[in-house]
Amino acid sequence: MKLTIMGAGTMVFGKMLGAGKAFAADAIEKISASATEWKKKLTPEQYDVLREEGAERPFTSPLLKEHREGNFVCAACELPLFPTKFKYDSGTGWPSFFDVVPGHVETKSDHKLLSERTEYHCARCGGHQGRVFKDGPQPTGLRYCNNGVALKFVPDKA
Repeated sequence: MKLTIMGAGTMVFGKMLGAGKAFAADAIEKISASATEWKKKLTPEQYDVLREEGAERPFTSPLLKEHREGNFVCAACELPLFPTKFKYDSGTGWPSFFDVVPGHVETKSDHKLLSERTEYHCARCGGHQGRVFKDGPQPTGLRYCNNGVALKFVPDKA
């Protein structure tokens, strides 16, 4: 399994997707836990998505309607992944973003279906977030299609 650091133009993988200029990202300290520890911390739905690479049903996440200023963070470890300014309505039924906090996600190839897809994970805890596609808006042209249960929203303080 090859993991690649992603974020705002991305180093190697971003060039392949035409995301723009590459740049280095800050290193993220990794954390790990046993399956038992994750099951204690997460809901069954969160565990399925974050640890088993499952997917939630489309149009079920309350985060679809979240438009306040703030950050969408990993539900498992609270690493910030997407500021509100990167969110847009893709019409797919999952929270979608056109960019990520630099270096806060890693990607790997997914061959679970007939064609190759790219999934992305939290760079700190490895929690599965969703998949990235090349059909998003400018300036990146990317769509990070995220499972809502894999995220928490943290509003900016007033």
